[in-house]
Order: sequence, then structure tokens, then C-alpha cells
Amino acid sequence: MKIRCIAIDDEPLALKQIGAYIQNTPFLELVAECQSAFECMEVLRDNTVQLMFIDISMPDLSGMEFVQSMTDKPYVVFITAYSEYALEGFQVDAVDYLLKPISYTSFLKAAYKVKNLIDLTRGFKAESIKTTNSHLFVKSEYKLLRIELDDIKYIESMHEYIRIHLLSDKPVMTLLSMKAIEEQLPADKFMRIHRSYIVSLDKIKVIERNRIVFDWNVYLPVSDQYKDKFQEFIDRNFI
Repeated sequence: MKIRCIAIDDEPLALKQIGAYIQNTPFLELVAECQSAFECMEVLRDNTVQLMFIDISMPDLSGMEFVQSMTDKPYVVFITAYSEYALEGFQVDAVDYLLKPISYTSFLKAAYKVKNLIDLTRGFKAESIKTTNSHLFVKSEYKLLRIELDDIKYIESMHEYIRIHLLSDKPVMTLLSMKAIEEQLPADKFMRIHRSYIVSLDKIKVIERNRIVFDWNVYLPVSDQYKDKFQEFIDRNFI
């Protein structure tokens, strides 16, 4: 089954390039090419897509603003001429971003990321999480895995599934909502800091500019919605 895609860019040449890349990729299907977010809205009224390639900098309504306004988002790959937009893109759950000028190699790498996510979720059956005071069990890659709570650094939301980042091993992905796992984790050990992140409070070592730093290269933002609660934690535990 092909992944249905839509391309949005106000630059005609860039739009045609992305459209051609989609058409040349066997597992992708081009639904439409749009030169604005408003044109995309019209297409989405009558069509369902799984993947959106969208330019960030567009007049009237930017790609970032458009994606943020959507209640039922497809997978998103942002297109930009400015690398500084990358972090902002990931904060709205973008799978990847492509820096102009875009090579087919970088495009294909992003497309495969989405394909792998879709293939992964198709292999899951959503189930309730099973937890105890010391560990939890989740389904991942057709297996039931035991994860020690003390081994969890943070949990990341990625569309229909979550990614559990561990101290001892590679991340574990499972088909669960953030709400479902948040309700089962002990509140004295874990805290939601963003709609996309839950952190293990014991693993927090560095806080910089309202961000939690893990391993000196992972920066998790604390959103305004959770800022007061997180500040209470800081006041209680840091001198």
C-alpha cells in the first residue's frame, strides 16, 4: 500500500521538484501539489493523506502555523532554507526536515523514516499498558517487553505511538498514547513537561533556558502549559 502524500511550497520550481521526487519513489503516491496552505486546505476537504511535505516560509499562512492549526495531522516533513527552523519543527512532531536545495538522497531518507513508522504501527495492536511499582510491560515489534522504570530517561510522543528512551539500551517504540502511559506512571517519579515529552525526574541533571538537557545534545522544552508544575519541582529540589 502506497503512502498518500501532498506537497506544499509557494516556490513553483521547489514544488515541482518535491512532486517529482514523490512520483519517482515507488512506495509514495502524489495526491496534489499546492502553492499555499489555503490551497492545501481545499484539497484536504476531499482527500485523505498520510504524509505532508510542506515549506515553512510561505506568505499569509506559514507552513509551521498551518501544521499547528491542524487537529488531525498527517506525518509532516518540513521544507526550509534555514536550518534554525529544525528544532521548532520537531516541537510540532515533524518527522524530519529537508534543507534546500533538496537532494533526492535526503528526500528518500526522510520518506523512509515515515515508511518505517507506518510499517511499525501496522504491526501493533493497541493494548492497555501493564505496570507495577518497579516496571512496565509494553508490546513492541510483536514482543512483550519488560522495562524497568529506573531505566527510563524520558518518553517521547511520535504520532500514534510513543518512544521510550532508556539508559541501558536503544529506544523502545510502542503503540500507546501519552495520556495512557502518563496515567500509569508514578507521579513522584515522572512528569509531563510538554505535550510530546514525559521525563524521569531522577534523571534530570541539567536545566538550561527552560529546557532539560540529556547527554548534552538532547534538549527537551518545557511548554507553558506545564511550566508552573515544573517550577514547583525545581523549587523543591534545587538550591
